[in-house]
Amino acid sequence: QVQLMESGGGSVQTGGTLRLSCEASGITFNRWAWFRQAPGKGRQGVAAISSHGTTNYADSVKGRFTISKDNAKNTLYLQMNALKPEDTDMYYCAATSRWSTAAILWEDEYQYWGQGTQVTVSS
Repeated sequence: QVQLMESGGGSVQTGGTLRLSCEASGITFNRWAWFRQAPGKGRQGVAAISSHGTTNYADSVKGRFTISKDNAKNTLYLQMNALKPEDTDMYYCAATSRWSTAAILWEDEYQYWGQGTQVTVSS
């Protein structure tokens, strides 16, 4: 059974940090991404990482968030620094077993999704 399990969400004040993790089981993934979604809105790509480690970030998080992966542990991370109230959302990890050198922030690229972890940033 393929499963993605996020952890690390929580509530912080403006300027705080959080580190999200996404542990996969059941299949080895090659490309990963983080998306976020507010109630009533569409899913927004936050960061992606390719099979070769190429990364891609939404403009709103560049310089503040860092995506990384541990292939041996089949785990994805998102280090979030200098958090802002507008970063408040439900965060989802996504993954695909398909190889590519591109880090794609498009949700249709990913077949597997976690249940989400809430991030709340207060001012």
